[in-house]
Amino acid sequence: MNRIEKAFSGGKAFIPFITAGDPSIEVTEELVMQMAKAGADLIELGIPFSDPAAEGPTIQAADVRALAEGTTTDQIFELVKRIRKEVDVPIALMTYVNPVFSYGTDDFMRTCKQVGVDAVIVPDVPFEERDEIKPYCEKHGVVYISMIAPTSKARIERIAREAEGFIYCVSSLGVTGVRSRLELDAESMIRKVKDIKDIPCAIGFGISTPEQAKTMADISDGVIIGSAIVEIIGQYGKDCVKPVTEYVKRMIDAIR
Repeated sequence: MNRIEKAFSGGKAFIPFITAGDPSIEVTEELVMQMAKAGADLIELGIPFSDPAAEGPTIQAADVRALAEGTTTDQIFELVKRIRKEVDVPIALMTYVNPVFSYGTDDFMRTCKQVGVDAVIVPDVPFEERDEIKPYCEKHGVVYISMIAPTSKARIERIAREAEGFIYCVSSLGVTGVRSRLELDAESMIRKVKDIKDIPCAIGFGISTPEQAKTMADISDGVIIGSAIVEIIGQYGKDCVKPVTEYVKRMIDAIR
């Protein structure tokens, strides 16, 4: 059983997202350690990017803060390397395709494997263009995470057939961000996937309250929360570790 399979083997998985380097690489390291200790099953680390098309204002602001700190892809790789000495929690890098291409796709995936990154999520690569990234993931043993959204419709079947690790189910249209209501039928998307392949489905985009997390966990295999956590980081800055950890514990309690 690999780390990602293990993440979904103990019940509903909780997957927090944070932007690496916000407010600093050192605080990011401590956040990962403490969220893992609090019970996070898999942690998404975002590589800050100057034009994050899928992100709302909260994560855009985090990217700006991280880039202003001088955060680089190599610093993030070194961060993962240090984390791997302490914790075994699976780590997925969430990145746009430009940083991967700039680094060199083959070198990027090779380094992911060397430092202990388990998976990559690249939201601006359409399914039809997956061969720009996926063969390099396969070559180096890094899991390429597929995404589906309410707009995927007929493509869900094709995406599900090729998916590995878990499927990231986007619960709502638009960019990332906290929402007061989650209105779209994520349950029907997940049913379509499960009809094709027995693979974990985790829901993200817009989830922020314990009630929302519980509702989404009831119809999926895991819950991804990003903007609500990044808001706490933005509010507390370098003092964010304790409030973020407390929030993570509340969300884990809610889904289990």
